[in-house]
Amino acid sequence: MDRKLVLASHGKFASGILSSLQLICGATDEITTLDCYLTEEFDLHAAVAEIIEANVDKEVVVVTDLFGGSVNNEFLTYIQRPNYYLVAGMNLPFLIELVTGLNQAKSLPEFIQQTLETSKQSIQFCNQTFQQEVDEEDF
Repeated sequence: MDRKLVLASHGKFASGILSSLQLICGATDEITTLDCYLTEEFDLHAAVAEIIEANVDKEVVVVTDLFGGSVNNEFLTYIQRPNYYLVAGMNLPFLIELVTGLNQAKSLPEFIQQTLETSKQSIQFCNQTFQQEVDEEDF
């Protein structure tokens, strides 16, 4: 079964992070973005429904910017669909790991969970990390 990755956000965050992701991992047709609320006429419900229906025959991983935000909540209404996976808290380390292993993963739920755990380690308070390394070198 083909797989599709959907990046969805308030404003242009989704397309912006896709630009960075493609710079690092290369372009792929497996990724689509949804930048929400750029115009007054934007209809979130219709935009999400269109994406879901266009990919009904695929395994779909949706990554949104903010848990509990309107974009995430709209995608959440599809959570019972088969072969549909929703992650909130979009960030580049997670997406790099997700994209590089997406087509090789046998079980998407397990792969997504593993990728979340691994990517959390890339979030660092650099001042503290640097100081710990300096302190360790003093011994």
